[in-house]
Amino acid sequence: MKKILILLCLIASSSMVAQEWGTMKNNTLTMKEIAPVWPGCENGGAAQRDACFQKKLATHIAKNFKYPAEEYKKNVQGKVVVNFIINEKGLPEIKSATGGTKALQEEAKRNIMAMPKMSKPGMMGGKPRAIQYTVPFTFKTGK
Repeated sequence: MKKILILLCLIASSSMVAQEWGTMKNNTLTMKEIAPVWPGCENGGAAQRDACFQKKLATHIAKNFKYPAEEYKKNVQGKVVVNFIINEKGLPEIKSATGGTKALQEEAKRNIMAMPKMSKPGMMGGKPRAIQYTVPFTFKTGK
């Protein structure tokens, strides 16, 4: 009788544990994107590489910024927002440019397309993945 009671207790407890741990419908698997690596930012942890990427991107934009001559002469100012990806090969691809005039948009796109090829593309789940970015450009003549 004791053996049967112990056996029933074991079966009951194992079925409760199986129900508690066996259901997966409320669990969501999430994978973190790993940002592309800018040339020269290969060392350090993920946070250091990300900070280096942001710094190098800002430096690149400032160094390569050219105000379109005709727009400058006409005192045309504006803000252009460029949406782009760093593709699976580590190269930039423009998705859209909004705001400002056509000439300001073209200059902002030219600046982004002048970015170097990344040392490593973005990754997700161990596979190369396109990572999206949005960068604002503010064109002010100061006149």
